[in-house]
Amino acid sequence: MVIQTREIKSFFFSQYFSDGLRMSLGILLPSLVLLQFNKFDLGIALSLGALCICVIDNPGPVSHKRNGMAVGNICLFIVAVTTGFARLNVFTLGLEVTAFSFLFSMFTVYGNRAASVGTASLLIMIFMIDKDIKPNEVLAYSAEILAGGVWYMLFSLVFFGIRPYRAAQQALGENIADIVKFLRIKADFYLPETDIDQNYHKLVSQQIQVSQHQDAVRELLFKSRVMVRESTNASRILVLTFVDLVDMFEQIMATHYDYAQIRERFKRTNILPEIARILQQMANELENIGYAVLSNTRYKQLENFNPALEQLKLKIDAIASDHETSNLVLKKILINLRDLNEEIENIFNYYNSASSKILIEKSSGVEHSRFVSHQDYEPHVFFDNFSLDSAAFKHALRVSLVCLVGFIAAKTLSLGHHSYWVLLTIIVILKPGYSLSKQRNYQRLTGTLIGGIIGVLILVFIPNADVQFAFMIVFMVGTYSFTRLNYVVSVIFMTPYVLILFKFLGIGHLNIVEERVVDTVIGSTIAFIASYLIFPTWEFEQVKESLAEVIYANVNYLVKIAKSITGKTVTLTEYKLARKDVYVQSANLSAAFERMTSEPKSKQRNIKDIHKFVVLNHILSSYIATVASEITIKKMHKATPETLKLVKKSINVLNESNKKLGGERIEFTGEKAGPEEEFPATVTDNLLKEQLGFINKISNDIAKVTEDVLK
Repeated sequence: MVIQTREIKSFFFSQYFSDGLRMSLGILLPSLVLLQFNKFDLGIALSLGALCICVIDNPGPVSHKRNGMAVGNICLFIVAVTTGFARLNVFTLGLEVTAFSFLFSMFTVYGNRAASVGTASLLIMIFMIDKDIKPNEVLAYSAEILAGGVWYMLFSLVFFGIRPYRAAQQALGENIADIVKFLRIKADFYLPETDIDQNYHKLVSQQIQVSQHQDAVRELLFKSRVMVRESTNASRILVLTFVDLVDMFEQIMATHYDYAQIRERFKRTNILPEIARILQQMANELENIGYAVLSNTRYKQLENFNPALEQLKLKIDAIASDHETSNLVLKKILINLRDLNEEIENIFNYYNSASSKILIEKSSGVEHSRFVSHQDYEPHVFFDNFSLDSAAFKHALRVSLVCLVGFIAAKTLSLGHHSYWVLLTIIVILKPGYSLSKQRNYQRLTGTLIGGIIGVLILVFIPNADVQFAFMIVFMVGTYSFTRLNYVVSVIFMTPYVLILFKFLGIGHLNIVEERVVDTVIGSTIAFIASYLIFPTWEFEQVKESLAEVIYANVNYLVKIAKSITGKTVTLTEYKLARKDVYVQSANLSAAFERMTSEPKSKQRNIKDIHKFVVLNHILSSYIATVASEITIKKMHKATPETLKLVKKSINVLNESNKKLGGERIEFTGEKAGPEEEFPATVTDNLLKEQLGFINKISNDIAKVTEDVLK
């Protein structure tokens, strides 16, 4: 019950809910205010403009929001005027639908925010199709829509201006929650009853979530001048927390070992469940800190893990083993746990006023601007994609053709006066990849049916207009709150919200439910068939590129290690950039594999081998993270000829695999280390050699799997 209460509270403190509340207020206020002055029609027009522009109001730096919404308003006005005149003739309207569907779908080449500008433009086109306005009223009505869009833009910017750090704080708190889940999955590896293969699948899926949230936080922190300048304690706390959070994620990644082997080796000692228990307790503490960050409250007491870690050390020392390396593995796990504990304490201290002095003295030592990508908005990017080799071009062609078919179907098959619902369904469902379209299709249909039932029940059994209006507000906020979090829930809220709204507008009653369901089914059917038949994009056609990119990132990471142990300077920024690239490319590969699993069986080429590759890549990244944290950050080792040879072997093997996949090589020709006697072996050096041996073994396993994938 406590956990459920915490989850509910976390949602209301989250970025999702604040986005939903902001969007709902921005859309509703013009209509509610102007209703008081008997200007409800004007209010509806303003709200329609606001509704379209709120699509662009995605998480990100305020400057990006401002620029995106400004361009969106210009497009909104142009499209509204064009559609207002084009709708006077069914053929010119069909031509416009086809042309604009292609043009605005091509905006995906400029990234997600530009794609949302395209979506907003298509939305106003769809809403204007059945709008009954005279030619001499088109410009005035389009200006009203533009005014609504400008109103929402100003409202949103003021909203963020009041609390400039809140969005970053929320994203950071949600990222901590993602890492907590990742840590709990890692802890399960130490339990004998956990299925290792299934747990890997869960781990890989969760890694995608962590990576996506980390990218969102990077955007908010490092593309905002207020944050990067670290001009206030609040901004410095956020930046330092995120830097430590990424380091913590590496520590969690670095706790990877051959779990089947250590389970067998230590099954009689009961030491592994003890490790799992401590990891779960650390996850609890991190979860408490994350909730404090999200809710903007102070977490006053942190559990002291030092006694538990000391007890664990005594148990590890007491374990008798036939092989020297047996205890070394446990000692390494203990080191990881101590490092993890230190990271948790650091984050706790940032939010503890008694430790505020740390903020003045500590610097992250990282060039933040290098950790975020910068979108190229030059015209050549658009025209360079005019080829069937471009996934964006094929998607735009597909959307264009399908919208034309949907337009014809809406005019011939639709039940009533809201035929735009067919096109609206197509625009929402049709995504660049088949698997995403299939998922969105299922969610849209399911949500519409369930939401339709809820809407009918409210309209039939709750006739009181005030109560219905209250329900509409709740459904509206729910719609926009769950759009990014859970789309099917968003649609479940959206359908009764629309039905109740139309009841207040006097447009139909219960018959509109049938109309909406039928139009949704028509649009879903057209979109589903089209995603399979018209310029389909299958993951197996692109997976080689993803495999090559992740190998390249791992080789680059290994080269940083090789340079470091040969005495060359590797800056903290270089190391962290290489680490970030590995995590991003690994998450991209994992996401591609998950999409492939939802495609038709006939399109799942070599899926078992690709799954092996995904798991081996995760293991490789974890081993490299383990070595890199010691060599590059802690400066614990220098090269012996044997260790350097192992690193070079791994680099060469991975380079050869990448070459076969069509990727680039990264050459490393480091000088040989001095005579081995100059580097006396220590326990730590033996463990390093063992870890590099694991990296070499996994690299060879990846090479074999790559051969199988290419068959």
